[in-house]
Amino acid sequence: MSAPDVRSLYDEIQAVRTRYPEGTRSAVLPALRLAQERYGWLSREAIEEVAEALELTPAYCYSVASFYDMFHLEPVGRHTIEVCTNVCCALVNAQAVLSAFVRELGIQPGETTPDGEVTLRAVECLGGCSTPTIVAVDHRYRQSVAPEDVPAIVEELRNG
Repeated sequence: MSAPDVRSLYDEIQAVRTRYPEGTRSAVLPALRLAQERYGWLSREAIEEVAEALELTPAYCYSVASFYDMFHLEPVGRHTIEVCTNVCCALVNAQAVLSAFVRELGIQPGETTPDGEVTLRAVECLGGCSTPTIVAVDHRYRQSVAPEDVPAIVEELRNG
């Protein structure tokens, strides 16, 4: 049995950084991903840790993190549900799907259920334009989701 990996975030970022010889800015996305995986979200301190490891400013790292929907700048629930609201999904009822999640969970987009289990997010694009409406449940895509599918999705999370 091997020992668990107890490398610091700094060491992990340095390992990733070596894959980007053109400069540290190129490594900012994977470095932010590593920090989010470690801490669950990107706090001010986590962003500063990434900035220090990459020799960048915290403002630059924050600007990147705040641009992409995949990064969480606030704590999130144990599960995340993200509903694509971009034009392809919007044309096939993304708003109705989002509203169904609001009804089922009793929270608005951007909120977490009181028990801390589920965070609901409306996101700009999940890149599944050929099979809208796309819903990402814990980063796993569901395709062609309709409002009537929502109760079963929520039930799966509650029982899983």
